[in-house]
Amino acid sequence: MSREQRSLEWTPLLFSGGLAFLLFTLFIATMFGEPPMRAGAMIQQAGGVELGAANLVTAVVLGYRGLDTLGELAILFASATAVGLVLSTQNGESDKQASVFPDKIFLGEIFESASRLLMPLLLLLGFYIIIHGHLTPGGGFQGGVILAIALFLPALARSGEIPLNHATIRLVEGGAGTLFILIGLMALMQGESFLQPLLQPGEIGALFSAGSLPLLYLAVGLKVGAELAALLVHLSGESA
Repeated sequence: MSREQRSLEWTPLLFSGGLAFLLFTLFIATMFGEPPMRAGAMIQQAGGVELGAANLVTAVVLGYRGLDTLGELAILFASATAVGLVLSTQNGESDKQASVFPDKIFLGEIFESASRLLMPLLLLLGFYIIIHGHLTPGGGFQGGVILAIALFLPALARSGEIPLNHATIRLVEGGAGTLFILIGLMALMQGESFLQPLLQPGEIGALFSAGSLPLLYLAVGLKVGAELAALLVHLSGESA
C-alpha cells in the first residue's frame, strides 16, 4: 500500500475527530438554560419599534447586519460567475457538450400549457414574498429563488426556450446590486452607518412601513432571481 493510499485512509478519521472536538467545545461553551448573549432579547424588544418591521428576521438581516447580507450577495455572485466560466470553458473545448435539451423534445401540450399558467403565478408569488418580507416570513432570498424558477420554467416545458436573454438578466442583476449599494451610501451621506435604515419606520404591520427595508429586500430578490436564472441557463446548455 502506497503512502498516498494510507494518507487517504486517515483523512475521514481526522475529519471526524476534528468535527467531534469542535462540537464538544461548543457544547462546553454554551450555557444551557440561560441566554449567553443579550443581543437577541434586545432586538426582540426594540427591533419592531425601532425599525418598524413586523418580521424580526428582516430587521436583523437588513437593519442590523445589512453589510453581512451584502457579503452574502457577493458570494452568490462569485459562485454563479465561477460556474458560468467553468461551463463556458467546457463548451468551448467540446462542441459536443451535452445539453438537457439535446433534441428539442416536445413534452406535450399539457406540460406546455401548465408552464404558461404557472409562470405568471410564480412571478406573482415571488414578488409577493419579496414585497411582504418585512411583514411575514420570507423576503428577498426566498422570493428570488421563486422568480428564478418562474423564469426558467418555459425552458423546461418548451425545450430550451428562455423568456429573458442574457442582456436583460445582466441589466436586472446589475441594477439590483447598484440599488442595494446606493441605499447604503445614502445612509453614509446622512451621517449614519452603512445601510442604516432610511425613511420613517411607519406603522408596524402596514405594507408601507419599515423605512427602506422593503427596497433593500426588493433589490435582494431581483439580484438573487437574476443570478439563479442565469445559472440555470448556463446549466441547461442553452445560450440566453
